Amino acid sequence: MKKHFAVFGLILVTVIWGGGFVASDMALGSLSPFQIMTIRFGIGTVLMGAISFQHLKGIKKEELFAGFLLGCTLFLGFACQIVALQYTTPSKNAFLTATNVVMVPFIAFIISRKKVHIRGVVGAIMAIVGVGILSLDRTFSLGFGDGLTLVCAVGFALQIFLTGEFVAKYRATILNFIQMGTAFFLSTVILIGLREWKFTATTQGWLSVLYLGVISTTLTYLLQTSCQKYIDETKAAIILSMESVFGTLFSILILHETVTLKMILGCVIILSAVIIANTASGNDKKEPVK
Repeated sequence: MKKHFAVFGLILVTVIWGGGFVASDMALGSLSPFQIMTIRFGIGTVLMGAISFQHLKGIKKEELFAGFLLGCTLFLGFACQIVALQYTTPSKNAFLTATNVVMVPFIAFIISRKKVHIRGVVGAIMAIVGVGILSLDRTFSLGFGDGLTLVCAVGFALQIFLTGEFVAKYRATILNFIQMGTAFFLSTVILIGLREWKFTATTQGWLSVLYLGVISTTLTYLLQTSCQKYIDETKAAIILSMESVFGTLFSILILHETVTLKMILGCVIILSAVIIANTASGNDKKEPVK
């Protein structure tokens, strides 16, 4: 039963992240990328600090190190993705970022010698195909920005894998607080280095970044760490690829993008990948130790 709730929780995460595509687009109208990152992770740090306040005195060194690693991988993913957008198209950026789905099972095998299940790999490949249909046009060539986006995908793949490893050992609230704090600190360092400390956002920009900080960062990463206690990393990565489906849906509903056959086909393939991955046997995690 907990596994089914965990699957639902991760799907909810993708719905919120899908709305985050639209919120980010609105926020970028009056804020720079690293201003957005600094604010969203700053909000995440404050809120997660409030949630985990009673447990802060009992933080273990192992939890501190685990949260720090999560924060570094999270920052790597977001920072490389943002910088890469200056050198490549949003469609290729979205597609190459989604390749983290395929990377996760192999990272798990290399680091932890976890068995690579065929259905999980098939589901991961199908998810990539679906995202590709959603995101790409007929011309596809690789440049500097695309290489940087692949580094971003490695960052997100490591974050998903490490989350799965750490949530069975440490407290989700503490992990998230340290993760958010690390990402906030690194974002602030870059912000200061770029001399972008003057914030002149519009009302729409502030509301958008508030959504990103409270809902699309604090709530989603708390949900992710809680749900990955019960779901294999490969399955989690495939489910999280549904972010592109909901991103497309919200773009149609809010930004009034035109519905195309490509969109429908891509979404169907991604949903099929999620179903295949979640009917695979032998991947589910045992009940975590309390």
